[in-house]
Amino acid sequence: MKKFLTLPHALRVVGVLIVGAVLLTSTGMIPIDSQATKDATQIAVDSMATGADATAAIVVDSSGSTSNSIVGTWVSIVPPLLAIGFALIFRQVLLALFMGIWMGAWLVGERSFVGVFGSFFESLTGYIVPQTADEGHMSILIFTLLIGGMIGIISKNGGTRGVIRQLGKLVKSKPQGQLLTSLLGFVIFFDDYANTMVVGNTMRPLTDKLKISRAKLAYLVDSTAAPVATVALISTWIGAMVGYIASASAGIEGFSEPAYTVFLKALPFNFYAFFTIFFVILIAISGKDFGPMLAERIKLYKATKNPELDTYGLYKEEDYEEEKKETVSHWLNAFIPIFMLIGGVVGGLIVTGEGSTIQDIIGSADSYAALVWGSMLSMVFAIVLTVGQRLLPFDDTLDAMFSGMHTMYDGLLVLVLAWSLSAITQDLGTADFLVTAFGTAIDPMYLPLVVFVLSAATAFATGSSWGTMGILMPLVLPLVWNLGLQYGYPTDEISVFLYAAVSAVLAGAVLGDHISPISDTTILSSLATQCNHIEHVNTQIPYALVGGALALVSYLAVVAWGLPGWIAYLVGAGAIVAVIWTFGKSPDPNDYA
Repeated sequence: MKKFLTLPHALRVVGVLIVGAVLLTSTGMIPIDSQATKDATQIAVDSMATGADATAAIVVDSSGSTSNSIVGTWVSIVPPLLAIGFALIFRQVLLALFMGIWMGAWLVGERSFVGVFGSFFESLTGYIVPQTADEGHMSILIFTLLIGGMIGIISKNGGTRGVIRQLGKLVKSKPQGQLLTSLLGFVIFFDDYANTMVVGNTMRPLTDKLKISRAKLAYLVDSTAAPVATVALISTWIGAMVGYIASASAGIEGFSEPAYTVFLKALPFNFYAFFTIFFVILIAISGKDFGPMLAERIKLYKATKNPELDTYGLYKEEDYEEEKKETVSHWLNAFIPIFMLIGGVVGGLIVTGEGSTIQDIIGSADSYAALVWGSMLSMVFAIVLTVGQRLLPFDDTLDAMFSGMHTMYDGLLVLVLAWSLSAITQDLGTADFLVTAFGTAIDPMYLPLVVFVLSAATAFATGSSWGTMGILMPLVLPLVWNLGLQYGYPTDEISVFLYAAVSAVLAGAVLGDHISPISDTTILSSLATQCNHIEHVNTQIPYALVGGALALVSYLAVVAWGLPGWIAYLVGAGAIVAVIWTFGKSPDPNDYA
């Protein structure tokens, strides 16, 4: 099996896929590109803008024949599935993402043998380059680079070592280190990007010292970032979410609740977020693991005898002479830049936001500008503290900054390609196909359950939780309300279905993000913790699916069967305890030494 899963074999598979695509076009399963098909695609795009069914786009050419557009059809899920399959099988994320983009560009453009070659270049000019030109995307790239530069400086000036020494006085065991990592996720509650980058980079040296696997660190960081941000009363996620709710509910006749009120009433139905947070804290305290995460932990223990298994150098022998030369400074030299990052982001949200309440201000704020301002401020403070105290010469400080930025490059490439693939799925109408596939002829009491699955599937396939919310919210809210009226439910009961559906969109998007190898937040978690990306995804999936399964059952029990919410949470918490203590193990490192 290992012999088969190599890059040369992957390239052979690429050739097979190209030949297969040509055969599909020749048999008519994927229609060869024609002017009629292009017209159909345009009509489908126009119909999506007006809320019509994209799959109904059919045109008649001059000869009287009809041609169906592939927008919003089963073909639209091929590029993301291809990318996900390549990533999981061959563990080549960049190749996997580019293959998905290439396939998507071919489907959008000229679906012919010649088009295979033209779409290769269109992948670059039509999708990858525009994503780097997007203002929001560029803000995230700059934010990540500046964070990397700041981390590089405080690592070189000894501030990080100072923090580790202070935390080391409090943290003596793996469970304590894991718990501290989880709790730090609650401190930076206002944004998942900032949460991931700060907690991941800050805790990595300490967790390495405690011999906590990088996969476990990435999981703890990833699973306390978005879930915490989605249930916090004030965060960049909530600002976006309230905006989606407001635009979606504006056209619902007979429903006039403020968007933020809808969000607050929907909070109790966000089962996945609360179950995930409880799972993270409990598994951190217990010191247990199961599934692929346990395998990675045992692999790390075995590395004491087999250095080849020490992928990240956690058992690398310290060169004490070199260690003496390393600068060890006061912990404030790391704390102050990180504090300025947090303060700068919060201040930026306040400055760019408008309104009379803190919720309105955060909801209308420019989160991208706030992230860039905060990261720039933190790096400036790191430079000033380092040079001002003569911890490092100015040239060495800049070298440390660029070295820190360099560690982010691979992850940024993955991020850009993930955004490009997301753009492909928008052009192909992947979300519309998923909505259509699930159908609408269903009792509204079951819709939150269906919406949760649909949202998770969409986020998994597109790699964008925010994109999933933006796509599904305008579709789901009117659908729930209108179906409720058709089925004769009273408006107060329909409102409950609507609150549950709102949280189902949000919770499903986060679940899909957690299990998708093309998700931007999952990629950032791997980047911040310097964990192999596919390793992070593979080890996180079983843990995420436990919360997802419990959320699914809870939607059925609470919304459809009328069970009180507190019972669902109590039973869910008990199930989590049972899963961890039944399947979880805490192996003794001495057994593998």
